[in-house]
Amino acid sequence: MPLTPLDIHNKEFTRGFRGYDEDEVNEFLDQVIKDYEMVIREKKELFDKVSDLEERLDHFSNLETTLNKSIFVAQETAEEVKRSADKEAKLIIKEAEKNADRIINESLAKSRKIALEIEELKKQSKVYRTRFKMLLEAQLEMLTGDEWDDLGRGVEEADEAYENAKG
Repeated sequence: MPLTPLDIHNKEFTRGFRGYDEDEVNEFLDQVIKDYEMVIREKKELFDKVSDLEERLDHFSNLETTLNKSIFVAQETAEEVKRSADKEAKLIIKEAEKNADRIINESLAKSRKIALEIEELKKQSKVYRTRFKMLLEAQLEMLTGDEWDDLGRGVEEADEAYENAKG
C-alpha cells in the first residue's frame, strides 16, 4: 500500500543517542509531504486527463467507424444508382430503336402506297389523254369530212329558195 502524505506527517522516529536534529528532520519531512502531495495531485490530474483523452479517442474512433460505414453505404448507393441509370438508359435506347423501326416501317409503307397511287394516277392520266385525243380526232374528222360541205350546200340552197320565194 503506497504512502500517503498523512502517513509521512504522522511518522515518528525513535530517538537514539546522538540522533538526527529533530527540526531538520521535521523540515525535511514537511518538504517531502508537500512534494508528495503535489505528485499525488499531478497524478490525479494526469489520470483525469488520460481518462478524458480516452473518452475523446473512443468518441473519434466511433465517429471514424460511422464515417467509414457511411462512405461504404454511399459508395454502394452510388453504384446502385449507376447500375439503375445504365439499365434505364439501355431500356430507353431499346424503346427508341423500336420506335425508330416502327416509324421507318410506317414511312416505307406510306411511301409504297404513294408510289402505287402515283402509278395509278399516271395510268388514269394516260387513259384520259388517249380518250381525249380520240375525241378530238373524231371531232376534227367530222369538221374536215364531206358531210360538213354538204351541210354548207344545204344552207346555201335554203337561202336561195328563200330569196326566190320572196321575190
